Amino acid sequence: MTKLFTSEGASGRAITELSCEYAVQIGRALALLLQNRAAGKVKILIGRDTRISGEVLTASFAAGCCSAGADAHILGIVPTPAVSYLCEKYSADAGVMITASHNPFEFNGIRIFDSAGHSMSESLIGEIERLVTNALDEMQVSGGEHIGSIVYEKNAEWDYVRGLMKRIGADLGRMRIVIDCANGAACGTAEKFFRGIGANVIMINDSPDGKNINLGGTVDTEALKSSVLDSHAQAGIAFDGDAGRCLIIDEKGRLIDGDRITAILASAMKADQSLNANTCVVSQTANLGFFRWAKENGIVVSAVQDSGWRFIVERMLLGDYSLGGSPSGHIVLLGASKTADGQLAAARVLEIMKLSGKKMSELGSVYEPYPRVAMNLAIRPEYVGRWDKVPAVAEIVDYCQKKLEGDGRVFIRESSTSPIIRLIVEGREGDTVWQYAQAIAKAVRDNVGTEQD
Repeated sequence: MTKLFTSEGASGRAITELSCEYAVQIGRALALLLQNRAAGKVKILIGRDTRISGEVLTASFAAGCCSAGADAHILGIVPTPAVSYLCEKYSADAGVMITASHNPFEFNGIRIFDSAGHSMSESLIGEIERLVTNALDEMQVSGGEHIGSIVYEKNAEWDYVRGLMKRIGADLGRMRIVIDCANGAACGTAEKFFRGIGANVIMINDSPDGKNINLGGTVDTEALKSSVLDSHAQAGIAFDGDAGRCLIIDEKGRLIDGDRITAILASAMKADQSLNANTCVVSQTANLGFFRWAKENGIVVSAVQDSGWRFIVERMLLGDYSLGGSPSGHIVLLGASKTADGQLAAARVLEIMKLSGKKMSELGSVYEPYPRVAMNLAIRPEYVGRWDKVPAVAEIVDYCQKKLEGDGRVFIRESSTSPIIRLIVEGREGDTVWQYAQAIAKAVRDNVGTEQD
């Protein structure tokens, strides 16, 4: 790992890259830095998702915290937004989530929240990075009576669920929905929450074994589509491994992505005057059809150039905006949550559906998206950080961008959490979009890629 922290936190292959030693050191560095600012003993919350490496990395991180005198409060398996919410509720100095979100079980990560439940400041993250990578000798510990304690928060899951329920006003009236938990962190909370607000719930992919996280969910919605159709459900909800994202399947088995979820929420919030400054914040990868729809409906769009939901939240805080979203399903309802919360966003859409009397397919047709092809392309380790300098790749990307100019675009970037390239090609003509996407994908596979994406 050449750099510990990205916009999504520290991440890598569990144990071999994001090692137990790193987890101990990050925990110790965080505790020491917080202790320097605190009047009393520091309290740090630690949650995790269901992947097999989560328990040992939680133990390692907790050991690092306690070695520096902080108390580590173990939340167990909870969604990432639960950690954010519980930071303030439990009066913690910080919260940590052990997760790699939508990535396969082989990966894991460490995300840090401040006492208010926001992503930890760049300055403190930078200092943690400096201590762990270049200044281990500065992290001296006292031992003896200064050792911290480990506390198990047995009510964390229910405290988060009750908090969610307070933020939904309408009873869903036995609405039949299918929930795909991706064998992840929502397995313990989703059924409790959605039943609690009146839904008739059918659960799938809710039996985690440590290795099946993100099999289904937002990564692959085919099982959810089939289940919605087979059970004649009114909607299906898909989460990713840490339940930060959500996607929706309508009653006809059609996908409603994060852009259209954002549009549904923006339209309803504009109507009830809760859309602050009549503005929503979106990722630069939002569908071009979304931008056209927003302009036609008098909604201002603030597009964030950097990738990652953290930057969406930062822009929202800066402008005091109340709604943000990304195509992948990260939806932020600031005021109700401090971070992207898949369960809250999905429930709000179901609430809109209930109050409007419309079917999910009617809500989902809020605008017509431009045809889009999105692909994840695995690259060889030696090309991480420099794949775009390979002439054969750079030339085809440049060619396609110029051909689509004015009617579409090519968006291509390297993932911050795994060795893959994320490719999006978008335009008015679906056949052209598909052809250009295939041409770029072939160039990547032939020159910098692996045999299997």
